Amino acid sequence: MPALGNGRADGVWCTLGEPRTTAQIARNGFAWLGLDLQHGAFDDAALMATMQALSTVPAAPSVAVRVAEASDAAIGRALDLGADVVIVPMIETVEQAELAVRAAHYPPRGRRSWGPMTGLWGGQVPTAAAADPEVWVMLETPDGVRAAEQILAVPGVSAVFVGPFDLSIGLGVELHELLDADSATDPLPTIVTAAHRAGKHTGAFAGDLARAERLRALGFDRIAVVTDGTLLAHGAAAVLGAAATGRTSY
Repeated sequence: MPALGNGRADGVWCTLGEPRTTAQIARNGFAWLGLDLQHGAFDDAALMATMQALSTVPAAPSVAVRVAEASDAAIGRALDLGADVVIVPMIETVEQAELAVRAAHYPPRGRRSWGPMTGLWGGQVPTAAAADPEVWVMLETPDGVRAAEQILAVPGVSAVFVGPFDLSIGLGVELHELLDADSATDPLPTIVTAAHRAGKHTGAFAGDLARAERLRALGFDRIAVVTDGTLLAHGAAAVLGAAATGRTSY
């Protein structure tokens, strides 16, 4: 599966946990898919079946897996099943970011154990030397925002990925207030600036088209534009002759 490269990269956030639906979405030109093991219907079996289904898609997009926790086991398992990117939630300190990076890489850079599973369904098995997964850290708490400069400077962190719902809850503000706040010292611009200084990409969950446009305006380039459920709703609206409303499961 291809690397995301530079520039704008629109993705779909998949929560339904349905392998064939996810594989069908992968055929439609999105740059990446996010498979949610933290707050979605994906479990280990569904992730394995989905990665097998995606292996049959020509020029499949990059696959990012949000793990449920920042552990060696969770991160290593997602990568063993073929994820190109691991998205690690609730990072608040440099030490947590460093642990996530070590969990994603083989020695001597990290502590990941060898055990890729893509060969079970005829997929390509990368060598340990060639494996170079991306680690996206989620800054979604006030402590994470305060430590953004230090966290994003950690070698091996590829990008920041913001969960605006959790961040707004943690800050005690409404979601629209967080998205509307665009001065240099506000939370989202602070994160974008820290990422740019570190030479890292900036990602965020939107979930609908209006939020995606707002996040782009704030400087985010790796945006989960819609969920798989929202995408189905848009398709249904188009078939039924109704205007797409950007409805979302979030």
